[in-house]
Amino acid sequence: MFKSVVLGIALTLALGLIGAYVLVQSGYIPANADARPSWLETWMARTSLRATLKREAPKGPNPVALSDQSLLEGVHLFAQDCAFCHGDARGAAAPPPIAKGFYQKPPQLATDGVEDDPEGYSFWKIEHGIRLTGMPSFRYALGDRQIWTLALFLKHMDKLPPAVQQAWQQVQSWPLASASQAGPK
Repeated sequence: MFKSVVLGIALTLALGLIGAYVLVQSGYIPANADARPSWLETWMARTSLRATLKREAPKGPNPVALSDQSLLEGVHLFAQDCAFCHGDARGAAAPPPIAKGFYQKPPQLATDGVEDDPEGYSFWKIEHGIRLTGMPSFRYALGDRQIWTLALFLKHMDKLPPAVQQAWQQVQSWPLASASQAGPK
């Protein structure tokens, strides 16, 4: 009896793996960036990201002190490295053209912000990127202090001092914003 249960489990697993292999080889699982991922793919990616952040993201305080100067540095870093995907102060009302070509769509952080996330989570996402999205790892392009400065800005982007808010309002998510808003030719 025990032998047949084990054999049944092994056969079920083998058939499942063969079925999954055939499905992948058939091309019925979309590989294009403008296709909607399945509920299973979405669930797996979100669950894995949450668990990874809980386990690996820095837990301590941000080593960059909160000041107008550090927030301004964060605005400038965001403008340089993030706005072309994550938008500007207009948020979801005016996503940059490149963001429209991603699936999953990058959050427009002025409206879909991460102010409620621990700064360590933002640091980890910027440093390592997020697999199966367009979010790259910035660990080879930015130093730790720059990444922490971005995390500080993201944490406080909904309550910026006036001078910093003015700088944030001047950020353009796309150099040709007026031409690209006209749509495809």
